[in-house]
Amino acid sequence: LFLLPLSILFDIYSQLRAWAVWRLHSAPRQHAQRVRHIQAQVREWKDEGSRRYMCTGRPGWLTVSLRVGKYKKIHKNIMINLMDVLEVDSERQVVRVEPLVTMGQLTAHLNPMGWTIPVVPELDDLTVGGLIMGTGIESSSHVYGLFQHTCVAYELVLADGSLVRCSPTENSDLFYAVPWSCGTLGFLVAAEIKMIPAKKYVKLHYQPVRGLQKICEKFTEESKKKENSFVEGLMYSLEEAVIMTGVLTDEAEQSKINRIGNYYKPWFFKHVEKYLKADRTGIEYIPSRHYYHRHTRSIFWELQDIIPFGNNPVFRYLFGWMVPPKISLLKLTQGEAIRKLYEQHHVVQDMLVPMKSLEKSIQTFHVDLNVYPLWLCPFILPNNPGMVHPKGDEAELYVDIGAYGEPKRKQFEARASMRQMEKFVRSVHGFQMLYADCYMTREEFWDMFDGSLYHKLREQMNCKDAFPEVYDKICKAARH
Repeated sequence: LFLLPLSILFDIYSQLRAWAVWRLHSAPRQHAQRVRHIQAQVREWKDEGSRRYMCTGRPGWLTVSLRVGKYKKIHKNIMINLMDVLEVDSERQVVRVEPLVTMGQLTAHLNPMGWTIPVVPELDDLTVGGLIMGTGIESSSHVYGLFQHTCVAYELVLADGSLVRCSPTENSDLFYAVPWSCGTLGFLVAAEIKMIPAKKYVKLHYQPVRGLQKICEKFTEESKKKENSFVEGLMYSLEEAVIMTGVLTDEAEQSKINRIGNYYKPWFFKHVEKYLKADRTGIEYIPSRHYYHRHTRSIFWELQDIIPFGNNPVFRYLFGWMVPPKISLLKLTQGEAIRKLYEQHHVVQDMLVPMKSLEKSIQTFHVDLNVYPLWLCPFILPNNPGMVHPKGDEAELYVDIGAYGEPKRKQFEARASMRQMEKFVRSVHGFQMLYADCYMTREEFWDMFDGSLYHKLREQMNCKDAFPEVYDKICKAARH
């Protein structure tokens, strides 16, 4: 009764602001002025004697991550009010944006112009800055890689107050070190992202598969096909899944169009489950923007724990237009006791593992967590420098296994179970997404991630007095 209307007002404000900026064309003109203000704040921090670390002044509750960053209270907060699309360069096929631009805002801006970006991470409220400094993935990642691999340049304000641009050919070490660094090398003030032509529909093929081995074989086979624009799997139990493959198209059979994003429609994961229960394949044409944000209304399947009756047709038709509540507002209004309860009895984790380890990984998730549905999203991981790259010298196919919900394992204990999972992921040369709770020791963390370039740059750019190390910023073991 309180959060849903508040979420609507928050959305209306954001959309009106974006529309006003677009109408007035004020973003490009004011960008340089705003960046100078950030530089001035950093120089002021230096003049004060650099006595404490810096961080962005954006309140912790506004982030999509469920983690509450307590460091905001003790670090020097640098206000970064950069939330606009700056330039759409059709010739270079690049869009230049500020870091607080959201995925919902960006697709709404680009689609009417006939453009989209190659990797559109799922939830509307995910920001460009968060997806670069952390990471982002979507069902097109088997072709394009992670969100960072679609970026062609970053602009940062460094610890000395200087503004630098980096790309694969200009300050390349910094360009490759920024992703996954969680704002510990500098403040991101702009990013350039590749664009691709948008098409009206995604022709989506649903295929139920039974038997873990068959599921892994089918998913691997489809993930290797570059002719698939999208590949995604939803596992409903250890032996049951629906594997979806999609292609972008401008043509559609009218009788098979499904506007799944409309507020009164069933939640996407529930809609997909119908194909499994009926044991039949199917083809639908989903409007592109509806497809990109298909899991947004139900926050994947997290909303069934928050509003258990949320997928009821009566609720959808009467109140579905108010869904979902903002994750940020949920965090803001959550008491400490509820937060701790949630932390102990709920899991939100994405583990990135090599595709060749998929079957073993799913079995491990089943034993240690027993959470369903599981999200399967393939991606190609190029052998670039930086914190995350394959073990060998060549690009390798990986898969993101997303576990969101209440573990059904009887003896689930958050710390012990997650440490067990992290140990397994390290053993197969996988990676844990850093938005989630992380229980590793410092040694274990740097065993999982390649810190060579990151530490070299922190030394070179005098970051050690300016920003905490990424481990200290995100790991539970460092904060308790």
